[in-house]
Amino acid sequence: MGRATRAIIDVSAISQNYRLAKKLAPHANAVAVIKADAYGHGAVRVALAMEHEVPAFGVACIEEALELRAGGVKKPILLLEGFFTADELLLIAEHNFWTAIHRLEQIAMLEEAPIATPVNVWLKLDSGMHRLGFDAKDYRQAYERLQASDNVADVVLMSHLACADELDKPHTMQQAAYFDQAADGITAPHSIANSPATLAWPALHRDWIRPGLMLYGASPFEEAQANADQLVAAMTLESEVIAIHDLQAGEAVGYAASYVCDKPTRVGTVAIGYGDGYSRSAGTGTPVIVNGQRTRIIGRVSMDMCAVDLTGLSEVGIGSKVELWGRQLSINEVARHCGTIPYTLFTGVTKRVPRHYI
Repeated sequence: MGRATRAIIDVSAISQNYRLAKKLAPHANAVAVIKADAYGHGAVRVALAMEHEVPAFGVACIEEALELRAGGVKKPILLLEGFFTADELLLIAEHNFWTAIHRLEQIAMLEEAPIATPVNVWLKLDSGMHRLGFDAKDYRQAYERLQASDNVADVVLMSHLACADELDKPHTMQQAAYFDQAADGITAPHSIANSPATLAWPALHRDWIRPGLMLYGASPFEEAQANADQLVAAMTLESEVIAIHDLQAGEAVGYAASYVCDKPTRVGTVAIGYGDGYSRSAGTGTPVIVNGQRTRIIGRVSMDMCAVDLTGLSEVGIGSKVELWGRQLSINEVARHCGTIPYTLFTGVTKRVPRHYI
């Protein structure tokens, strides 16, 4: 009924990818990162489906964590950006949220907070990304202050890797060495590994891994990688052909007449556009699958529609299914054609695209 554009979410694939992360790091616990609405896949639905096998979830901020609690999720939830104001600490303690801490002002707020239940803290070191975290010279002092506070339960030492998706760069092991030097002599669990480190840097698995993108079946790497090649796509973004035009050489397609047919061309109009989150950067040549057959976008993507080349395809008509990415077409390949990364495509799928869960 109605417009056929939809995102089909296979939650069993997300669980399968999570189990791959656990298999690769068998001695580590694994926080399932479901920030940004589970990378566009629906955080509450994903969390409820996975909660029986996940020790904790990771989100960016308290608003995302409260949405999970309102949806019935009971497992601990780690706030990866930490908290911003002191009043959040009451909710953190009440709802069993864990929080990152990355600056001294946060420690002071936590020390003074009128909370009855101590909170778990993930103490963040800036090991070279220079986004959030303590300098090495302040790290031990920060840890000791936390250990001395009655408002603190357990502490995990954490950092974030900047280049783990680039396997030939030395930066990752340099960051790890910096982290180890700062953490030397501190008895606490470690967490360094994001998705690419989980897949390709086993020495960095440590005590807690934090798989994110890989849960949804997309590779963080530009090149093939044996472990990433085992991931299963969890989202299929699809629509259908709603009009067909047979054009002659010299006729143009779409806004700005940016594509001009160089031969007789059968053009299909598909009910999806950048208003749905399908990138406007998906220019001529971006692959799509129509009725199981590979073809391409032609012309500019508009807000609600785009055009595809149907020339030479068999058994295609009004209502033929179009896959923009999914099991038949890797989102990584689409992202390369759009000059972007899978993260932006996943999180860009808008609310007007219904999510159908299987």
